[in-house]
Amino acid sequence: MNEQESLLAAIYEEVSLHEYEPSWPMAFCAERERLESLLPGAFVELQHIGSTAILGMPAKPIIDILAGVNSMAQAESLAEPICKSGYTTSTEFNKTLTDHKWFMRWTDGHRTHHLHVVVHEGKVWHERLRFRDALRSQPELAASYASLKSQLAARHTTDREAYTDAKAEFVRSVLGDA
Repeated sequence: MNEQESLLAAIYEEVSLHEYEPSWPMAFCAERERLESLLPGAFVELQHIGSTAILGMPAKPIIDILAGVNSMAQAESLAEPICKSGYTTSTEFNKTLTDHKWFMRWTDGHRTHHLHVVVHEGKVWHERLRFRDALRSQPELAASYASLKSQLAARHTTDREAYTDAKAEFVRSVLGDA
């Protein structure tokens, strides 16, 4: 498979949950170190978020990284360097986002990392960490989320956006925005 075919396969990859892998936190640490060495000083802070950051949580095997920057202007200026560091993005999609920028890394036709660039200490920064920390600290809540994710993955196997959108109400309820 050539690089373009691999990218297209990753873009259209089905929603498939995997059992928790103890290697996911180490994969985050390795990518954090790689990004910090390739883009020194670009980020205020990098945090592991998403289901791969929750012990025992089934997940799509994609490491989600929350990258804090000083401003959205800085986030936009980092798009090219981030893409030169092995990520890709949709310029059209990112133009629709006002509070963050999104990037994807892939290999062999599978997504490996999502990079979410947001304003450090801003609303999105705090919401993403609050949701992660709620799941980490409340096993019953994490179990409810795992069950919902399994149901939604079965229902939306070929539609990642529908899968993500269907989780939004749960996320809002945890954040107190429902």
